[in-house]
Amino acid sequence: MRLLTDLHEIDGTLTRRAASRIPPGAAKALSVVEESAESTKLWWGAAAVMAWKGGWRGRRAAAAGLGALMVAQLVSNGLCKQLVDRPRPPVEWIPHDEVADRPDSSSFPSGHTAAAVAFTAAVVPTWPVAGALCAVPAGMVAVERVQSGAHYPSDVAAGAAIGLAGAWLVRRVPALFLRHWVQRF
Repeated sequence: MRLLTDLHEIDGTLTRRAASRIPPGAAKALSVVEESAESTKLWWGAAAVMAWKGGWRGRRAAAAGLGALMVAQLVSNGLCKQLVDRPRPPVEWIPHDEVADRPDSSSFPSGHTAAAVAFTAAVVPTWPVAGALCAVPAGMVAVERVQSGAHYPSDVAAGAAIGLAGAWLVRRVPALFLRHWVQRF
């Protein structure tokens, strides 16, 4: 129990600091990126550009990214948020008006972060430069979710872990399936 109490205290401290110490201009930039990532629009757009401009490597990276994004969204929003009903950070912790624009669903985990990390981590092995470019807005989305009062840092960390797992599954399961299937014949 002490571990959960400590985690809650750390979450509270980090949430209040992020909400009050990020300069307004940086907070605005974070908000713009997060809004573009809403409903995964940013990642679908990135996938379209990769597929259009990147040839076979771009199409492969885009497919991997979107596959991982879908797995992460299913796990984070379809499963975890239904099982864990964690309230959002208290409104009084957030000293700006962005707190009024947060969803009513469970805080745990951050679905935005899960999608961003899943897409980025799945793109990197096929097209490292595109993955590095995607890492910038993915990081901004993660920071914004805490800064805006939508999530605790532990929600964002859990979303990132789900995103990494989704990327790993999308990259590894087809090869494991093929290896098992080919060995049968």
